[in-house]
Amino acid sequence: MLRRVARDLLEMAIEASRDSHPNEFGALLRRNGDVIDELLLLPGTISGTDSALFRLHMLPIDPTVAGSLHSHPSPHPYPSDADIEFFGRLGEVHIIVASPYNMRSWRAYDRRGEPLELEVVRHRR
Repeated sequence: MLRRVARDLLEMAIEASRDSHPNEFGALLRRNGDVIDELLLLPGTISGTDSALFRLHMLPIDPTVAGSLHSHPSPHPYPSDADIEFFGRLGEVHIIVASPYNMRSWRAYDRRGEPLELEVVRHRR
């Protein structure tokens, strides 16, 4: 199971989430070995104040897709029922970045919506 995430990925996701506010930001996560280190932006993703809708039919066949990342404009980084339903459809790690969009305002979850601990690492390809 993936248990590490690159710091620069989180920093990029935090900045993108801040820039998208008050709408949600959404992207998929890619892994390189055992480290989640890349954001994959899907064409046609729709962002609104209540959700980010992914067009999964636009997803290339890619075994390195590890899960998803999206933001919550509220200060609550906890998955909704709709989030958990989506988590079960794709990948094994899902990250939610909440307002105020900093290194303390994100949480990771497994496909059932259970909290995961991820080690933040400096990663070089």
